[in-house]
Amino acid sequence: MFIGNIDNIDGEESEFHPIIFEVLKYLRETNFETFKDGSYPVENCKNCVARVQRYKTKSVETCRPEAHEKFIDVQYIFKGEEILGWCPLSPDLKVSESYNSENDVVFFEEILPDSTVVFGEKNYAVLFPLDVHRPCGSVDEDNPEEVLKVVVKVPVSAVE
Repeated sequence: MFIGNIDNIDGEESEFHPIIFEVLKYLRETNFETFKDGSYPVENCKNCVARVQRYKTKSVETCRPEAHEKFIDVQYIFKGEEILGWCPLSPDLKVSESYNSENDVVFFEEILPDSTVVFGEKNYAVLFPLDVHRPCGSVDEDNPEEVLKVVVKVPVSAVE
């Protein structure tokens, strides 16, 4: 997993695969407030899809850890903040819902070891198939927050 602030990507081009860097530039340069929730093709990134979503954060305990096989997630918080949980994929994790190839997702009971970060505006995370992640958690469970997030799905095959 890579995590950072979108305003700090200048001069970092050599640190990323060219497709991931194009996605980060697209995220930085696009005003997603004008987009409706849904899926959109990403310019300069063949077969990449940006999923724009608005939601309220929820109790971390109700958020489901997940991982993907075919796609890399580039998650970007345009507005709001949430708790993002993470751990490496390991045999110690218990699957709660088997891999669904149509939706490219497997769900786990919990994250072990549990590592979290406050994921705020202009933050991005690049999550690879070996990164189990738990998005959408409330920073303040008494006050769920409105979030505008964009998740770009990058085919693993595009960066191999």
